[in-house]
Amino acid sequence: MGELQSLLESHGVMLVFLNVLAEQAGLPVPAVPMLFVAGALGMREGGPALGAVLAAVILACLIADTAWYFAGKRLGQPMLRTICRVSISPDSCIRQTQSLYLRVGPRSLVFAKLLPGAGALSTAMAGMTSTPFLVFLFYDALGALVWAGGALLVGAVFTDFVEVILSTFSTYGPVAVMVLVAGFAAFVAWKFWRRVRLLRRTRLVPRMSVSELEARRHGDRFPLVLDVRSDADERIPGAMTIDLNAPLALLSDHPRTTDIVIYCACPNEVSAAILAERLKSAGYANTWALAGGFDEWKRLHGEVTPDPAEDSTEAALTPHAGGPGALR
Repeated sequence: MGELQSLLESHGVMLVFLNVLAEQAGLPVPAVPMLFVAGALGMREGGPALGAVLAAVILACLIADTAWYFAGKRLGQPMLRTICRVSISPDSCIRQTQSLYLRVGPRSLVFAKLLPGAGALSTAMAGMTSTPFLVFLFYDALGALVWAGGALLVGAVFTDFVEVILSTFSTYGPVAVMVLVAGFAAFVAWKFWRRVRLLRRTRLVPRMSVSELEARRHGDRFPLVLDVRSDADERIPGAMTIDLNAPLALLSDHPRTTDIVIYCACPNEVSAAILAERLKSAGYANTWALAGGFDEWKRLHGEVTPDPAEDSTEAALTPHAGGPGALR
């Protein structure tokens, strides 16, 4: 099984600890392959003890995830944007992560590490939502146990198969690596091309500035403000939450001449612009995406509080009981 086997047999627990710590800290060094190998070697005499490996993995996860937790608690939404910046689709990255954690809560940490890219995001969300630290540690340790235990179990069950793969890589290593790198590069290029096309298209959607929105909100023509984020605790006063893919029949009570402003908390207002495209195609011509989204509104008008007129408007815009719950 080559050099990797020799290293794991002599320094297995420490190597796994460092590999997992680096991956959970955000470095592009996947730990699952090493966990597979550690699980396979753990079934052989002289291999690393699986209990010690599992304990090292949980400790490494808790160290890295605690850092993400306090970073999210201190920096909030900017921290989430920073993590998602390395994503090919940062707007959906933020929206989906917020939706998952706000819907499931800290229990999402149990399976977050099994979802690509969700580990650090979920731990940052735990800090952002002020999840009690001991609760966070409990669910995060449970999630590390599920993630690492599953990988070690796969390696232990398929020991012979893992050995064959490692032997093949030892023989055809350079070629195999080149094929994997080429395939990954092609995938990244395709996703990047799709994102560039999306950004070009959504730039055609008109933007409304926060100052103009505030002028309209306090003027004679009160716009319908839609929030396409997940169930966030904070929102623009009078705004209604709507799922990005909600049926447009939810707006059937509003005439096509209604002024509609849509906001999100994503780069380039992409999510808001996508919904604005749908509404314009459906005949709602007076539709804008809010420039800068909720972050810009909060930065300039974070202390603005709703007045009674806005509360009554919000009540009038709320669907009748029994209707679909995506817009509320």
